[in-house]
Amino acid sequence: MVDVTALGARVASSAVAPLVRRLFVRDGPGAGLVDRPVRISGLVSFRGEKRNVTPKDVDKIAGELVRRALAAAGPGEEPADAAEATAVKDALARTLTRLGEITVEDYEAVGLGPERFARELGAGVPLAPYGLGEGGTLLYERLLHTASLHILNFLTQRSTYVARQQTVQTRQLSRLVQAVDVLLERLPSQSAEDAGFEERYADHVAARYGTLTIYGLDAGTREWPLDTAYLSLEATRPQAGRDGASRAVAAEQVLADHDQVFLRGVAGSGKTTLVQWLAVTAASRVYDHGLTHLIGRVPFVLPMRRIVRPDAELPFPGDFLRAVGCPVAGEQPPGWVERVLRARRGVLLVDGIDEIAQDRRAAARRWLRELVRAFPGNLWLVTSRPSAVPEDWLAAEGFHELVLAPMGRDGVATFVRRWHRAAEVAPSVGESLLAAVRGTSELNGLATNPLMCGMLCALHRDRRGFLPQDRRSLYEAALTMLLERRDRERELHGFDGVHLAYATQVQLLQRLAWWLIRNSRQEMDRHEALGIVDRALPALNLADAGGEEVYRALLLRSGLLREPAEGRVDFLHRTFQDYLGARLAVQEMDFDLLVNHAHLDEWDDVILLALAHARPKEAEQMLRRLTELETPRGTLLAAAGLQYAAEVEPGTRKRVEEGLATHVPPAGFKAAQEVARAGGDLVLGLLPGPDGIDEETAALVVQTAVSVGSEAALQFLTRFRDHPDSFVGGLLAAAWHAFDRDQYAREILAHLPAQYVVDAHSVEDLRTLRSLGGWERIHVQAPYRVEDLTELIVPERLRDLSLDAPHPVEGLSWLSAFPSLRTVTVYTELDPAVAREVPPGVSLTFPSADRQG
Repeated sequence: MVDVTALGARVASSAVAPLVRRLFVRDGPGAGLVDRPVRISGLVSFRGEKRNVTPKDVDKIAGELVRRALAAAGPGEEPADAAEATAVKDALARTLTRLGEITVEDYEAVGLGPERFARELGAGVPLAPYGLGEGGTLLYERLLHTASLHILNFLTQRSTYVARQQTVQTRQLSRLVQAVDVLLERLPSQSAEDAGFEERYADHVAARYGTLTIYGLDAGTREWPLDTAYLSLEATRPQAGRDGASRAVAAEQVLADHDQVFLRGVAGSGKTTLVQWLAVTAASRVYDHGLTHLIGRVPFVLPMRRIVRPDAELPFPGDFLRAVGCPVAGEQPPGWVERVLRARRGVLLVDGIDEIAQDRRAAARRWLRELVRAFPGNLWLVTSRPSAVPEDWLAAEGFHELVLAPMGRDGVATFVRRWHRAAEVAPSVGESLLAAVRGTSELNGLATNPLMCGMLCALHRDRRGFLPQDRRSLYEAALTMLLERRDRERELHGFDGVHLAYATQVQLLQRLAWWLIRNSRQEMDRHEALGIVDRALPALNLADAGGEEVYRALLLRSGLLREPAEGRVDFLHRTFQDYLGARLAVQEMDFDLLVNHAHLDEWDDVILLALAHARPKEAEQMLRRLTELETPRGTLLAAAGLQYAAEVEPGTRKRVEEGLATHVPPAGFKAAQEVARAGGDLVLGLLPGPDGIDEETAALVVQTAVSVGSEAALQFLTRFRDHPDSFVGGLLAAAWHAFDRDQYAREILAHLPAQYVVDAHSVEDLRTLRSLGGWERIHVQAPYRVEDLTELIVPERLRDLSLDAPHPVEGLSWLSAFPSLRTVTVYTELDPAVAREVPPGVSLTFPSADRQG
């Protein structure tokens, strides 16, 4: 017997839409140009003054819908006999006549959506008198839902008011109509047994993969709803252009362009989460997500660590569900998976090639090749960490390679806010974490993927809104998660025959890190890394293990190393490289080597973290050496190091603090620039304010941070945006172009009074100021068009305008567009005769053309 629930979807929109239109009055030109809702009962064509069809015609329309639905069933698969089909037609016709009785307006109906609107229509039509069986009832409900979808879509097309007011719903309805047609093409005629099992399997997929688990966290939310947790990531592919750049595509769209994708991503980058999201989306029976390539498909999630068994072959399609321990596997009809794949409806999500032993990967590739050839036309996504297999590993099988990109600033903010919302934590806690991440370079360096962001969120929450007071504790927590707990909780033991204890991994990683730091290298040759590992094995009691085998295990499981190119090795996070290198530097007592590199920016974190690892006497020795350098940089490093050293002798502390006082706060604006140049982000943690300092000091502190010019400096400046001193406010307004324009506008300018002068160097600047509601004093410093100024400057806000660019030929009569304008300053040559064009009440000045600065 055919799947009755699919019959309604099998009536194409090209057949349903004309039938639905016959239910409504054909209005003349302009009828849709209304400015208010209209009651649906006044639009029907079978009652009232405008009636052009009869109730019998409604009966015929219902009969045609039933006939077309039954025609979709194969011989012997009809869900209802002739008598019950007539009863379905009668019930549907009575329900459609309810369009002339309900008091719902068109705008309100569209807002209900097709499912609720179908219930509204059917509420006044009891089915008992029609004697419908189970199949007839289901057929009636699906046809009513299909008709309701097209009725609402018709209403959005008929009325410009509805389409304008219900923009989102209108788009969703349009996508649903398109989805129905896609489903019609993709959904084959099925037996009731196949269709029923497919629905139960879809429910299992939604339940099994509908939550996200973050592994390796000591506290915080472990599982949360996928629809809340999922973050749209980006994947990149090589772009064969002149600049060699990469083109990004939304990760959930990777199967829209290619049927077969091999996706690489570092540890915790979101590969498994993407697999879950694609599975749940494909299994859902909601089709307004806009991903037409997933409509009507059946997902199969195949984690490699679960389906690969020692001395066993990889599973054939009929064994997919059993191999992953699916509880409904025993219910699947014989040959069901093969029928799905032959119909080209499968979405095969093969997760974690890196999580199986290296000697099984060749077999996995053969298995994939045979399946792709046997069942063409299905969608395939295969994931792996970057270095597990060579480049183009599946290229011969027709797979396109993509790489998951690190999270951007907006992605991090979205993740953190959703995490705290799901954990039922006050939004202010999440915002304080975001401020810490943006204002601290080491945290910003860590927050590059969902795994690390989740770790920061959990640590922050566990400590009631505060991250560990020292960076050493933060990195230790991260290392424990990455090197030990995550694989244990994912049930990955003895990977590739080598189990590296946590302490062993740390020892190996810190040797690699310290080698890179000492040699001023960002990456090393693979043979250099193997040499370091080989030399370390005897001391680590691993002399019997092969260096290549240990190196591969470390590379694939630590989540900290990667091979960015053939034969090259580096650390995924520079912050971990510095932490691990500093740890070994202290063990090797290389304190003089550390201090001798204090003049180099890239050694800042290494020196500070070495102070965190050092014993008290060792830390005091380093601090004294730094102050003896008698340079601003050495002094600033020593002052910052006080926060890292666990114990400092009072005399040494006093000496460091006295040295700091000669530089912070700076004595003048030139000194502020010198301190910023010497210390960079380092100085931000040493600057005072805004509380407890006078206006002059506040201005010097602001100038120092502006001169640093980093994102951490921008976050530091947010502390001063409410400062009452006008000179401080003017400095903040003038610093706009030292930072990212849009970010600075949101976080600084939007909080300042519009009375300060701001420079506009481009049309984009003017557009940004307009998004803030306009500005009172604007200094235009780039060639401009008059229409740019009149269109993008908010007329009512502008008080003072300075034009410091070549002036167009139009003169100044256009200034009348700004009713609140009081002064205009023109710095370029201009015919004095145009002064007559200036509107009354506006003062026009011409500063000297040879002015300086």
